[in-house]
Amino acid sequence: MAKRKGKSQHRQKDWDRLNRDGEPASDDAETYRRLTQRRIRLPGQEQDSPIFADVDSAAADAAQTTGIIVQLYPGGAIVRTETYGDLMCGLAGTFRPTPGASALAVGDNVTLIVIPETRRIRQTGEKQLNSNRADALIAQRGPRSTALSRPQSMRGKRRDPYDTQVFEKVIAANMYQLVVVAAVAQPTLHRRLFDRYLIAAERGELPMVLVMNKIDLCEPDSALLNDYATLGVQCVSCSVKTGEGLDEVRRVLTQGKRSVLAGASGVGKSSLLNALAPGLNLTTGEVRVRGNRGRHVTSAARLHEMPFGAIVVDTPGIRELGLEIEAAALPWYFPEFKEPAGNCKFRNCTHTHEGRCAVRQAVEAGLLPQRRYASYLRILESLSNS
Repeated sequence: MAKRKGKSQHRQKDWDRLNRDGEPASDDAETYRRLTQRRIRLPGQEQDSPIFADVDSAAADAAQTTGIIVQLYPGGAIVRTETYGDLMCGLAGTFRPTPGASALAVGDNVTLIVIPETRRIRQTGEKQLNSNRADALIAQRGPRSTALSRPQSMRGKRRDPYDTQVFEKVIAANMYQLVVVAAVAQPTLHRRLFDRYLIAAERGELPMVLVMNKIDLCEPDSALLNDYATLGVQCVSCSVKTGEGLDEVRRVLTQGKRSVLAGASGVGKSSLLNALAPGLNLTTGEVRVRGNRGRHVTSAARLHEMPFGAIVVDTPGIRELGLEIEAAALPWYFPEFKEPAGNCKFRNCTHTHEGRCAVRQAVEAGLLPQRRYASYLRILESLSNS
């Protein structure tokens, strides 16, 4: 004898049948909807103190405005607007994100539904807002012109082993250039990370700038800078400690208008922003003596408006940047391979083991940098293993 289904499932079907037939539903249905409002956890709140945003009543009498996301939090974001300043926002029930990528990211342009209480308090000049609810609700996200992203790990019990779709975690959106900060020493310089950032910048349609920090410790590798200069990457050297080269960094950021700072932990991204704008007072950390590695100090990406007119997004440091591209498409992200690759014997040459490979011959003849070719082989191996 089959087991009888629970009463809750039968009750839910009754509600669906009544609504489908045009009959008025019972009061229990309205109570159920009222008790299942979206939960929004805002900054400074404990996990056990939920904050509920009444979407229906807010949307009935609210004004719409636009803004840019400054920082993300679980279930919400801080959005900067011209009319109301910075607002703590939740997600409206009608918000529908695009599948396959992060719904929201720092730098996104969004449309807000401002709660009437927030409008009244802002217009009267009061500074204190009601901390028991969101100031506004995010109703819509604008299109992204550029995006710096990386594949998100989908580990866990809920992952479908037959689902091959890749989820892209967007770090920053609508930026005009990617500024990769590196240190000549302390922590150890990881050159292969630059090549991965160069691929990520190409995929996100972002021009890349390389900033070599801590030149007070030793001179930067001129051969490394020349390799990237031939690829069209602008290279700048500076020292936060001595102040050398900071004017050039300020010029690069002003020229780019909107920049996203990226790099390994401990290279001095936050220290660089503090030197360029002392009023930021960002938290910094020392490099570990053991292992010569940086410490994770910046925990989340945040947008900063610099006093010299630039917008900069400071991102957490990483030690490895994952890539999700086809192995056959990897040579296209090494533009120096394009000319010799046209002389390869095979059109689908991987430039690894095939005979009469013009790319390998150019490397052996010294026409292509050996370091870049070695980086290509390492990335190709990682893509094949994944």
